[in-house]
Amino acid sequence: MELNVMDLTIKVVVGFFLLFFITKILGKTTIKQLTPFDFITAIVLSELLGNGIYEENVSLINIFHTVFLWGILMIMMEKGLLKFKGLRGFWEGNPSIIIRDGKIDRYQLKKNRMNINQLLSLLRQSEIFSIREVAYAVLETNGSISILKKHTYQKVTVKDLNLPPQPAYPSTTLIMDGEIIADNVKSLGYNQSWLDNQLKRKGYNSSKEVLYADWLSTDGIYVIPYET
Repeated sequence: MELNVMDLTIKVVVGFFLLFFITKILGKTTIKQLTPFDFITAIVLSELLGNGIYEENVSLINIFHTVFLWGILMIMMEKGLLKFKGLRGFWEGNPSIIIRDGKIDRYQLKKNRMNINQLLSLLRQSEIFSIREVAYAVLETNGSISILKKHTYQKVTVKDLNLPPQPAYPSTTLIMDGEIIADNVKSLGYNQSWLDNQLKRKGYNSSKEVLYADWLSTDGIYVIPYET
């Protein structure tokens, strides 16, 4: 038997205003600020409401009770996290320093189930195209990254220095996790012998000794070794 159109309309309208009311109470949290717990609770809340709307044997009172009770639990959790600081680390997690003093912390990468590709992607989203620019990078609990650049790479505008504009070039990744990215080396117009010579100048006998390396035409090769 199909759900009555009027019943469906009433359920949708009531559900809409219930969600709006709960969202207003919880506060203005942007998508980027959502913690994993917030994300999961939002999905569960939408499922509770969606299933209740289309189930004929679920009354309006049931929907109101379920959504309201879930909202109350969310509000209690939010208030508890604000009042008791010790709970925050358990429920929301703690930030992780994944680059410390210019060096990648491989333990923190593994702990947060990240690889170097994902790290580079996050850096590029923050307008950082080479790890050489980074002094510290912190992986926040919501999955975003906060960066402190090295002093020499901190922003100084061309206007401040009264200099003519210069072209900007992205870096090219040459080695990742000890593996040479041959296509990138070739795209620069070089071969493995050239790369081996570059590494030897930096004191490395093999790419296996290197965790990460990139090339910048204006600054040469940058190498991060495996920590021994």
